[in-house]
Amino acid sequence: MRKSISILDGNTFLVCDERGDVDPSPSVPTGLFSYDTRFLSTWRLRLNGERLHALSVDDIRYFETRFFLVPGEPTHYVDAKVSVIRNRMIGGSFVEDLAVLNHGDREVDVTVRVDMGSDFADIFEVKNPQPKKAPVSAIVEEGQLRLRYRRDRFHRETVISTDAAALIDPSGMTFQVRVPPQGEWQTRLQVRTLVLGAQERDFRDTVKLRHARSRDELDEELRRWTSAAPRLCSDNPSIMSTYRRSLVDLAALRYTSITMAAHLVAAGLPWFMTVFGRDSIFTCLQALPFTPQLVPATLGTLVYAQGTRVNDFSDEEPGKILHELRYGESAGFEEQPHSPYYGSADSTPLFVILLDEYERWTGDATLVRAYEFEARAALRWIDTYGDLLDTGYLWYQTRNPATGLPNQCWKDSPDSVSYRDGRLPGFPRATCELQGYAYDAKMRGARLARLFWNDPAYADRLEREAADLKARFNEEFWIADGEYYALALDADGGQVDALSSNIGHLLWSGIVDESRAGRVAELLLSPRLFSGWGVRTLATDSARYNPLGYHVGTVWPFDNSIVAWGLWRYGFRREAATICQGILDAAEHFHGRLPEAFAGYPRTRTTYPVEYPTACSPQAWSTGAPLLLLRVLLGLDPHGEHLIVDPELPTGIGRIELLNIPGRWGRMDAFGRSRTPEEAELEGTAFPARPPAL
Repeated sequence: MRKSISILDGNTFLVCDERGDVDPSPSVPTGLFSYDTRFLSTWRLRLNGERLHALSVDDIRYFETRFFLVPGEPTHYVDAKVSVIRNRMIGGSFVEDLAVLNHGDREVDVTVRVDMGSDFADIFEVKNPQPKKAPVSAIVEEGQLRLRYRRDRFHRETVISTDAAALIDPSGMTFQVRVPPQGEWQTRLQVRTLVLGAQERDFRDTVKLRHARSRDELDEELRRWTSAAPRLCSDNPSIMSTYRRSLVDLAALRYTSITMAAHLVAAGLPWFMTVFGRDSIFTCLQALPFTPQLVPATLGTLVYAQGTRVNDFSDEEPGKILHELRYGESAGFEEQPHSPYYGSADSTPLFVILLDEYERWTGDATLVRAYEFEARAALRWIDTYGDLLDTGYLWYQTRNPATGLPNQCWKDSPDSVSYRDGRLPGFPRATCELQGYAYDAKMRGARLARLFWNDPAYADRLEREAADLKARFNEEFWIADGEYYALALDADGGQVDALSSNIGHLLWSGIVDESRAGRVAELLLSPRLFSGWGVRTLATDSARYNPLGYHVGTVWPFDNSIVAWGLWRYGFRREAATICQGILDAAEHFHGRLPEAFAGYPRTRTTYPVEYPTACSPQAWSTGAPLLLLRVLLGLDPHGEHLIVDPELPTGIGRIELLNIPGRWGRMDAFGRSRTPEEAELEGTAFPARPPAL
């Protein structure tokens, strides 16, 4: 059944069916969630004992949805004498305006029932249901239904009220209403979520987080957000709508950290509505030319939680940047190592990369100087705790085999790192893109040390280390039989020889020898990797290839945006534009909202990108992908106090104008126009507006 989703800032969100109902289900994460707890697991409307049928669902804004319903089961012809409109908004709290309309010429008596309940499930319990450790109570008091859950110091409440006369019981509310002819009856239901801490206070109040806002306030906030971003003009309406959707979804995914009381970007709905080191960093990199204001709070939060000790349970190590931060029950009682969890090997070098890239765009030297200690600690981690085998490479192996993540790279599913014949290597593992990130972090750290930290000796050392890493990497990861880079090295130094999209990340990092970049570009656009919609995560001739496999054959928009950026970096502009075109074409089929991943079927076999069944949507780095693709197409690159604009657009895409791009230069405009097919043919540079048949 189609799901309708309303979210606000990533803090509170609702997942329901197309009727607006919430039914507890182990397979579908429906409910009202806030800070990793489900506050409503049942919210079910009946009229005279009947469930309702959806005529239409109007997703008005990311924080507001309207449902048009009639009683009974659907028929070929609906001649309803009574209809229902449910208008709901999430502005911290959840408000539903419920209206019953009488379309007849006689008054009608209607019993309106809303079943209400909460299991207060932790987000991890929603995925894997378990008995609660304490009872849930339901209390009727002062015209409200109060649902409570308390386990030692962990205390959560859901408070539900109505402005109409109702019979309230522990399982919901019943309204006996009389609706006049051509009239209507209305009530407003309000649901407040209480995240209670010391002295029974909602600890969001202690850090002055506003968790109830009006529609007008939310509208004005969204207007300010979108108007602050560059304005896009294009001959292509699909690109325009995708750009608008990306900006709005980024606004929706803004997550207010309780720890820092600052806007971050949550990773994705429904499972990842919290800060993730890797995801937040990549999203900031993608969106930097458009929403640079996201970066300081993100860096500040990552600095605040940077590792300071060795902790096997949480994979914490000195200098390491967090992977994930949770506020739910299982994290609070250390049943899951997520408060915070440090199980990613890439977030630490990526932290240094983002710090440098932010300064290059904004000229904010103050922030770079403020985080010198933390950046040095991150670089030190790469060479110490990150180099598990003392080989000069960045490796990973969880310290906590019971609950830690086995794969600590961005492809973190269990089967994502394999040999070409399908075997899985042991641990530790050194995936290729990690070495690229480490190389880039050292080069960028050298720049920061020389220009801002007044330490040229440290800068020289980092550059020597980076050069040595690049030389060894190009010798030991290069597979001569096939001429491509291995996905990883195993613990014995053997090559994990599957061909994957990770080689595009190598281009982005700059670790690829110039003499081999052409071969990498060729492979990325070959039928083995390129589906026509985008680059697959794993090549089709690998034993584990599956077009519906999470990291073993699907197409990830985020992944493709980094691949396109890497191709652009090495001068493969047409190849980069071809990937941009494929992903933007896919976005049109998803109504502008790119999902986490979609199937890797060849484009010749389907006229549309096939959905991956459990993809997060919206997801932060998929939302950021179109923004980075626009940067690549327009060839935007900061150079000192200036912005370089060097566009390369696919044939037939038309005109793109990006106005008021913020940066250290103030505000600047960028323009690009694709060649017409006739112009391209005359210049001998024609390449298709659509990828070729494979």
